[in-house]
Amino acid sequence: MAGTGLVAGEVVVDALPYFDQGYEAPGVREAAAALVEEETRRYRPTKNYLSYLTAPDYSAFETDIMRNEFERLAARQPIELLSMKRYELPAPSSGQKNDITAWQECVNNSMAQLEHQAVRIENLELMSQHGCNAWKVYNENLVHMIEHAQKELQKLRKHIQDLNWQRKNMQLTAGSKLREMESNYSPCSTISMCVLSVSLVPFHVFSSI
Repeated sequence: MAGTGLVAGEVVVDALPYFDQGYEAPGVREAAAALVEEETRRYRPTKNYLSYLTAPDYSAFETDIMRNEFERLAARQPIELLSMKRYELPAPSSGQKNDITAWQECVNNSMAQLEHQAVRIENLELMSQHGCNAWKVYNENLVHMIEHAQKELQKLRKHIQDLNWQRKNMQLTAGSKLREMESNYSPCSTISMCVLSVSLVPFHVFSSI
């Protein structure tokens, strides 16, 4: 139903889909689609509706690493594989078999690798002791989040259903009033036509009766 404070050029939607009949009649859908197609073909925007928006900055959240990866993808270069060299324990080359410094570097490397593996073992032991409880807490939080999201979804669905019922009730009420006014219009129109026809008869005709 139309309001009173309409803006110039605003389209008033006066359809009552819950009350109106004939939407499923043959040719109605095709006729509506033809009207939409015709208006779409004739419509020419007179202004830029996005002029109030600033130009998007797609690089606002880019980091140097991301930018390098984008450039690599644009150049179709293969991804650089993870280097596993630091996990290797190579012996000194054949030319450094008698070089004490080279052997000392190998020993230091092996000690660093051993310490790294020891730290990994400690992390695994800590995870075996406390990881189960941490995962249980995490799963419980996920369950609570899911329950909260489901409740919000039910609220939204109920709100949508209530809104649809309210819209249907308003349209059916308006449709009933329109039908009542339409039924009253016919006899009133007949009476008006009779009065108009009588008023158009010349006065001398009545005088001669």
